[in-house]
Amino acid sequence: MVESLVHLVIYLIVIGCILGLLLYLVGIAPVPEPWKGWLHFLVVAIAVIIVIFILLGLISGGGNIPKIRLGELPLLTTA
Repeated sequence: MVESLVHLVIYLIVIGCILGLLLYLVGIAPVPEPWKGWLHFLVVAIAVIIVIFILLGLISGGGNIPKIRLGELPLLTTA
């Protein structure tokens, strides 16, 4: 139980850092205002979906947070 909570906190910190960096990049990007607002909304919406996915995995999996390893992603593996 404690291990899954530690993983949850680490995931939320990492997602928060990535969200903050993406929002910073959207803020300094030379994009006209209507598009900048949509980009801001898109970044926040994707972050909310990821957090909901992690929390639902925590509830339905009985404490198992999906562990993502870069070597196991289908796009990054070599055939």
